[in-house]
Amino acid sequence: MPSTVSHRAAAPSPAPGVTRLGDLEVNFYLLEAPDGLVLVDGGLPGHLPQLQSHLEGAGRSLGDIRAVLLTHAHPDHTGVAVAARQAGADVWVHERDAAALAGGARAANRQAKPESSLLPYLIRRPATLRTIAYIARLGGFRASRVTDPRTIDGDRLLTDVPGRPHVVPLPGHTPGSVGYHFADRGLLFTGDALVTYDGITGYHGPTVVSRAFTHDSRAALASLTTLDTINAGLVLPGHGEPFAGTPADAAAQARSAGLR
Repeated sequence: MPSTVSHRAAAPSPAPGVTRLGDLEVNFYLLEAPDGLVLVDGGLPGHLPQLQSHLEGAGRSLGDIRAVLLTHAHPDHTGVAVAARQAGADVWVHERDAAALAGGARAANRQAKPESSLLPYLIRRPATLRTIAYIARLGGFRASRVTDPRTIDGDRLLTDVPGRPHVVPLPGHTPGSVGYHFADRGLLFTGDALVTYDGITGYHGPTVVSRAFTHDSRAALASLTTLDTINAGLVLPGHGEPFAGTPADAAAQARSAGLR
């Protein structure tokens, strides 16, 4: 675990026109489409300089981002959303997570209270404390609020968002957890509905997030069946490395890993 704030370099790209931003703990993604830029999730508040630096290097600015697609309203995924909104982007979130987004970090915890205390995980794996401290240092417990998002009510195509992503409901991690499927690019963004690294348990590989940060873990596991029919060749999670394979393969591995 780094002792100072350390952001991932913008390259290499996991797919053409996609930049993976964030760090070893949290991913968020910038997509280039013919009709504009899209962010999938927003990392932590401390990731804003990284995003701005990347945009400036490409001759762009926050004002070129047309939409921020939030997979859920936990503060480690909403950090730059306020700045993008102020620069003119629409911020999208499922209606069941909208109140948490409007209320900030404390509201997110109230709206989707985790199943388990963090304490047993800290006892079993003391390194977990460094993950929590790092997230705190980048503003993960003081996230800003977006009070005027555009809300999603379920399975739908976002025709006015660049790339025309399809919303994939994946409730469990939070009540309003969703994925975004860019069908013509073969990409599925899963947020924390399916990750390939859990910083709380230290587990590497497709999995659902530990009970200490999941509202309803059995629902989260059940939601993975939704991925079995999605046609994509790359799964881009909210934590961990991209999964080069089908969503069905990733879901099968996550089901096999079980709950933690």
